[in-house]
Amino acid sequence: MATHIAIHETGSPEVMHLRTSEPQAPGPGEVWLTQAAIGVNPLDVSQRKGAVRIPLPSGLGLEGAGTVAAIGTGVSNVAVGDRVAYATGPLGAYAGARLFPADRLVKLPDSVAFDDAAAVLFKGITAQYLLKTTYAVGPGTRIVVYGAAGGLGQIMAAWARHLGALVIGVVSKAESVERARAAGCNEVFVFDAATLADQVKEATQGHKADVVYDSIGRLTLEASLDSLRPRGLLVSFGAASGMPAPIEVSTLNAKGSLFLTRPSLAAHTATAAEYQERARDVLAAVAAGIVRPQVWRRYPLADVAAAHADLEQGRSQGAIVLVP
Repeated sequence: MATHIAIHETGSPEVMHLRTSEPQAPGPGEVWLTQAAIGVNPLDVSQRKGAVRIPLPSGLGLEGAGTVAAIGTGVSNVAVGDRVAYATGPLGAYAGARLFPADRLVKLPDSVAFDDAAAVLFKGITAQYLLKTTYAVGPGTRIVVYGAAGGLGQIMAAWARHLGALVIGVVSKAESVERARAAGCNEVFVFDAATLADQVKEATQGHKADVVYDSIGRLTLEASLDSLRPRGLLVSFGAASGMPAPIEVSTLNAKGSLFLTRPSLAAHTATAAEYQERARDVLAAVAAGIVRPQVWRRYPLADVAAAHADLEQGRSQGAIVLVP
């Protein structure tokens, strides 16, 4: 029997229920994957709460790692026994075993543990496209990263620092400052909407930021816009405090001909080739020590509600991994 998490309605962590099912034979292009570790991400929480809508009933989770147990017809990129990971849909990663499209699997080098892969791949691909595609961060780039002490923020800070950027981290509480500094931030500020823009201006010798990566949303929108240099870019890609309010086009002009984008992982991994290229870049960064997986806590799959509560309440200090 295989266990999995199912939801039939959105709401609190208690809407997630552990279920069992029989193993399934993979169809054409599919594999049956036995999972060893499952990543937990803020998007999972948003989908469970209903802030990001998904068809119900549904599974949850977009990131996992494990071993190929069986393959369907037409599968040639992986074989039975291969160690693999993935970081995109279809939904259903919260499971002990599952069917999965073979072309979305990434082979793992022996040097990368399953829980490290589950902790880093989804967040790593997100960091990769944000730093290399959404805005080409390089030597001298001045960036602001919200949630710099969290799982994604630590990856972004370390990678951006390696690329030569001046990294300004923003955290929600004083006890997170040192963790953000250790991840690679040059400066770290505890968020205050009234002071952040002036702090960023001072930290950049009056230039302000070239790009602001805002994963918080509604609460931080104005401060993010005010932290940008003329023709700077606001990258709004999260909604931890709710979806950001609509912005009048004239506001972008008034604040310095700013640019605004709302990118998604799906749009940056739409083809298998692009997805595999980004995943390889992440694993290469891990192998080079540029990105270091930081597993904060491991939970049994049955304790998924506690894992979500820790993430939602801001208690986590790195990646959360579920273990079937």
